[in-house]
Amino acid sequence: MKLRLFTLLLSIPSFFLAQDNKESSVKSEIFSSGSAKVEKFDNNAKKFNDWAISFGGGTAFLHHSDLTSFNKDGNHFGWNTYVGLEKQMSDKFAFILQFQKGETKQTGRLPYKPIHGLGVATTHYNELSLLGDFNFSNLFRRIDNKSPFRWSLHGYAGIGLQGYTYHRKDSHPTQEANRDFTQPFRIDSFFYQGGLGLKYNLSRRLDIESRVMYIITGDDEFDGGGETTDEWPGYNQLIRNGSDNLVVVNVGLSIKLGRHSQHLEWYDANNEAARRLEESNSKYQELVACASGDKDNDGVCDDWDRELNTPPGARVDGSGKALDMDFDGVIDLYDKCVTVPGLPELSGCPRLEEETIVIEEKVEKLESIEFDLNKDVIRPKSFDKLNKVAQIIMKTDANTQFYVIGCTDTRASDAYNLDLSKRRANAVKKYLVDKEGVNPGILVTEGRGEKDLKYPECDPASKCPEWKNEANRRVYFIVK
Repeated sequence: MKLRLFTLLLSIPSFFLAQDNKESSVKSEIFSSGSAKVEKFDNNAKKFNDWAISFGGGTAFLHHSDLTSFNKDGNHFGWNTYVGLEKQMSDKFAFILQFQKGETKQTGRLPYKPIHGLGVATTHYNELSLLGDFNFSNLFRRIDNKSPFRWSLHGYAGIGLQGYTYHRKDSHPTQEANRDFTQPFRIDSFFYQGGLGLKYNLSRRLDIESRVMYIITGDDEFDGGGETTDEWPGYNQLIRNGSDNLVVVNVGLSIKLGRHSQHLEWYDANNEAARRLEESNSKYQELVACASGDKDNDGVCDDWDRELNTPPGARVDGSGKALDMDFDGVIDLYDKCVTVPGLPELSGCPRLEEETIVIEEKVEKLESIEFDLNKDVIRPKSFDKLNKVAQIIMKTDANTQFYVIGCTDTRASDAYNLDLSKRRANAVKKYLVDKEGVNPGILVTEGRGEKDLKYPECDPASKCPEWKNEANRRVYFIVK
């Protein structure tokens, strides 16, 4: 059972080291945004010493066993000495590889045994253990504690292997109850230990420490009572227990190794973080926003405002320019058709399909007679406009000539568009003559193809929305 448990405990470190594999170390920046300063950590990057050698000694005594060091037969102190190699992993935790050697002295009196009754035993032991060292002072130290950091409270816990030899002598002169026993130093003889310690930082290189450790041997024969509970004369039957436990009290020194001026054990990371925060606060300078003001009151400071004369009430982007959602050149504040591209003269709205009559000196244009794509068929919605045109023509002087100009968009070839525009102009003339009785002698048709675009930017047609291309497919009138 002990062997299986020991094997399980040995496997625990592999769980903590399992993340250090090729997959997780291919890119060190995998958990970094790139803004953090990431550097390789090696011996040259270390700022603190992290190795130490410790040694010391003190007393040892058995208290939870059949034969004990303190009983009515007197106090029997033993001794112990230790040496350890310490590796500081952080300011709060370290590993210690320790060898300890010692001796315990203990006695036990058998009840109702007039001949054999007082056993005196001595146990010599050797132990090799791995300890975890928890620095409680750094673990629980307040960040606002500015007192000198010279004392530290430690907690220890670990397991190890042991070997021991005991000699028991009975008080009866016949020596029949004397006993010698040796437990070899091997893997199935391991023990547990834990305790507390107090350290004082004497200098950069030296610490003094005291420890109180409780050792659970895991063996009922450690005290010399015997190998089994039924062994004669019965010292192993004094108490019911499966493990003889002892206490060691030590005083020792710790020599800190390394070239740096401070050991990691005495570095208080929390307090250092608070100190740096105070330093940064002391260097803080008040940031004055919008030093140059915001003259147009658009919410964007003049220092980075790209349009310093934004009209009051206009919405702006981050650079201070007035928003134009449909990109038609009319800002949203003045655009009556915010989501539809339009014309500046129509307050940002597209041209409506209505009769437009413009008289400039002797020239009068009548527009918006529209056709289907690639056809000379007049759209029915333009009939009302042609009827109005007919009324205007018949009210004018009989000597006035009306030029019927046909145009197309930029789709198809120039020759095709020129022919199509002529056919459209003739279709309008035919409508006016046949339907409204207009004198054909005053109507002159002309086809201009794609050379007379209402929206010149629509060349090619794919550069414009469809409503602009429809406006380019038209017939208009010039009055002379």
